[in-house]
Amino acid sequence: MGFRKVCAGMAMGLVIAVSGCASIVSDSKPKVHLYSTPTKANYVIRDSKGGVVSKGMTPGAAILETGRGYFKSESYTVTFQKEGYAQTTVPLKSSVSGWYWGNLLFGGLIGMLIVDPLTGAMYTLPEDATGNLPKVPEAQVSAAPIQNLQ
Repeated sequence: MGFRKVCAGMAMGLVIAVSGCASIVSDSKPKVHLYSTPTKANYVIRDSKGGVVSKGMTPGAAILETGRGYFKSESYTVTFQKEGYAQTTVPLKSSVSGWYWGNLLFGGLIGMLIVDPLTGAMYTLPEDATGNLPKVPEAQVSAAPIQNLQ
């Protein structure tokens, strides 16, 4: 075996050993698509501490962090609102990424215990969230003002 092949093999082994599988394959800041029925509803996304991280109108998308610290996943709530419809809140919960377990197969103990937990790449979020807003009867629409989502 030539010197170049040995060096290439060692370099490949080093990359695998010092990196996390989920960090390489998945994204710790995925884009989550937001939809509603009916469309053109306003949405507000709040993190687990209640802070507003994104606002917009459906259909839309937001880039969200999957982790909030070492071995801590981040979860969100998405509140959808449209005049004439009841406000709806949908949870967005993180789960452990299947790619995180790839560290077991590729010998990435450093990735499993350090890299992926620190970067948040060990977690994933749903690709989308949909708010189904029920129509409010006409008599209730005029009596109930729409809440400000600030």
